[in-house]
Amino acid sequence: MIDPSSVRVARLATAGADGRPHVVPICFVLDGDTLYTAVDEKPKRTRALRRLRNIEQNPWVEVVIDHYEEDWARLWWVRLRGRARIAELDERALELLAEKYPQYRDSPPRGPLIAVAIDVRVEWTGG
Repeated sequence: MIDPSSVRVARLATAGADGRPHVVPICFVLDGDTLYTAVDEKPKRTRALRRLRNIEQNPWVEVVIDHYEEDWARLWWVRLRGRARIAELDERALELLAEKYPQYRDSPPRGPLIAVAIDVRVEWTGG
């Protein structure tokens, strides 16, 4: 079983009521069968993020966490599927995020969290 927890960036895919996909890179942590990502202070055009609107309309999401190397035998990815919810800031999730990302120690996220209850995990390795 692949351990994707050390990977720094994943991709979150959402779809709104119109069914159109929307994919964004995210910082994340895994806590058992839950993935957390925060709406943080990095520059954004708006705080009314499409990923949040999409989750309100359709909570089903997928997250891809991958590792690339020129030696393709060392490639791998993990795809997580589940139901997302927009959550208030959670102390445990914020602690985990701050452990992984020093930037969150200096500037803790003030926006909501996205919590994904993972239902399906699929992984692949090139080796």
